[in-house]
Order: sequence, then C-alpha cells, then structure tokens
Amino acid sequence: MSLEATNLAAVDPVWRRIREESERAVVDEPLMAALFHVSILHHETFERALTYRLSLKLSSGEMPEQILREVAEEAYASDPLLGQAARADLVATYERDPVCHRFVQPLLYFKGYQAVQAYRVANWHWRQGRHDLALFIQMRTSELFGVDIHPGARIGKGIMIDHAHSIVIGETATVGDNVSMLHSVTLGGTGKEDDDRHPKIGDGVLIGAGAKVLGAIRIGHCSRIAAGSVVLEEVPPMKTVAGVPAKIVGEAGCAQPSIMMNHLFGSD
Repeated sequence: MSLEATNLAAVDPVWRRIREESERAVVDEPLMAALFHVSILHHETFERALTYRLSLKLSSGEMPEQILREVAEEAYASDPLLGQAARADLVATYERDPVCHRFVQPLLYFKGYQAVQAYRVANWHWRQGRHDLALFIQMRTSELFGVDIHPGARIGKGIMIDHAHSIVIGETATVGDNVSMLHSVTLGGTGKEDDDRHPKIGDGVLIGAGAKVLGAIRIGHCSRIAAGSVVLEEVPPMKTVAGVPAKIVGEAGCAQPSIMMNHLFGSD
C-alpha cells in the first residue's frame, strides 16, 4: 500500500478494517486472492473501491465499465456525503444482519448494500438534471439486483435492506435515517397520480418482509410494520402495525426497532 493510501486508511476506520479483512482473506483463501486484490487492495480509498465494484456490476454492452466508473467517481468527488452514507449503510448492515461477520462482505457480496449505493449515485445525477443517466442506472440496478429504487426518491443514511429481493421504492418516497427493511417491500403509490404519491418513512422504522406501504402517508419514527402487512393509513411514531389492511396492534416494543430487528409480537 502506498504512503498516501496508508495515511488515508489511518483516518478512515471503516476502510482500514476492510483492507485488514481483505489481507487476511488473501491468506485464508488463496483462490480468492485476485478478487480481493482487484476489488479492494488495489484501491487507495473506500470510494474508489466502491466505484470499481459498482461499475463492474452495472456495466453492459450499452454502457461500458469505464464510463460508469467515471460517472460514479464524479458523484463521490462532488458530494462527500455519498461516501459518508455508504459507510453508515455498511456499518448498519454489519450490526443488524446476523450473516454479516466482516465489513468487507456487503461491499463484495450483498446485493442490498450494492443496490442502495447504486441508487445514491443515480440520485446524485438525478439532482443534477441528468435524468436519462440516472434512469439507466436505476434500470441496471433493477435488472441485476431485483431492487427498483427510483432515482428521485430521497433516502437517508444507515439503511439496511436484508436479502433485497423485489424491493420497490417510488419516485416521491422518502426514507429516514437508520431504517431496516426485508425483501419484497414496496413503498408505492395508489394510482396514476403524478404528484406527491409515495410514503414518507420516519427514522428508525423496521419494515418486515413483504410489507406494502401505499400512498403519500407518513410512517412515524421508530415504528414497526409486520411482515405481509398492507399499510394504507398513517402510522403514529413508535407503534406496531399488522394486517391487511394494517391496524395498530401495540407499541413498537423498543426505542430502536430497526436496530433490534425484532419481528415477533408479544416478545418485547
């Protein structure tokens, strides 16, 4: 590692840990050494490694890897908050997903994490008025990961999407900080309206597998939506809702449902 990379790693604990884990992995599994070198150890910063990984995954005959790397690098260089959010998402995944035992795993293997970072790049370009480029990234993310997040949606940091199959988040949806959701979640509209038509999810919300939250409704902070629920009405803060249509069935059960990841009723 170059002196510059060493200095950068020293002040970036997330990146330092990813590099240390990768160095150990090279020793433990020599057959994977090339992957760890090209994806992690050849890069001087976390953002460069993430850019490489996203561009490699999202590239196609219509959009080569090099162009996508330039597209992503422009976003990260222009807005340091993107890199901060990517670190927060990675730590959230490590802390909340029981199958995640190393920081390097979301970066290399977890499609939920990678899809959210692709969305963040697309969203940055959407906000610059480059809508076709943003929509292309959305399309490729949906095709590759099965996660369809409109680039116009607004999503906070510390996001964890477990399994991340068949996730849909609409254009005018907002998602707060430290939200956790499982597979097959939809934050959708209720018709053909072209104005504000998607849900507003507060901070610290836990959304169970298969839940559908529909319409421009507010889901209060630190609330809990049970798996398979269809939510059509506003949910107050720190409540648990369940059913079709969803009704309040109790308190959230803890101060931070999205961190505790407890989906069971009566076990609070």
